[in-house]
Amino acid sequence: MTHDHTAAKLSIGHGDPELSESLSNGLDAFNFPATGTTAADQTELSVKAVDAAGKLIGGLAAWTWGGLLGIDMLWVREESRKDGWGSKLLLAAEEEAIRRGCDRACVSSFTFQAPAFYERHGYAETGRTLGIPGDAEDVHLYKTLTRD
Repeated sequence: MTHDHTAAKLSIGHGDPELSESLSNGLDAFNFPATGTTAADQTELSVKAVDAAGKLIGGLAAWTWGGLLGIDMLWVREESRKDGWGSKLLLAAEEEAIRRGCDRACVSSFTFQAPAFYERHGYAETGRTLGIPGDAEDVHLYKTLTRD
C-alpha cells in the first residue's frame, strides 16, 4: 500500500481538544496491550479540602493505573500551607490508591515547588528534567506504597 503524502498538511494551533482526545485514544490503543492493562485499570482520583464556609483549602488531582498512583497536581492555599493540609491530602490519596490496589506512586515537582515535601513523605528522586523556566528543574520522585 502506498500513501500519497502530497495531500497531507500540518497545522499549528494554541490547543486542540479534539486532537488531544485522538492522541490519547491512539496512545491508549498502544499502551494498554504493551502493559497488559485495560482502560478499566485507569481511573482518576481527587482529594479536596474545604473550610467551614465551603471555600477551597486545597486539593490533589491524580490517577491510578495498573498499581501505580500518579499525582498530577497538589495545591494548598497560601494561608493554610502551615496547617498540614498538604500532608493530609497526600496521605488520603495514598490510602485511596492502596485501597484501589496500588503499591507504588510517582510525582514530579519543580525545584521551586515542593520536592522536599515529597521526600519527607518517603518519595525518592529518580531523575530531573532540566531547562524549566527560571533556571529551575523538574524533580521526578517515586515511592513504594505500603499498608501501615
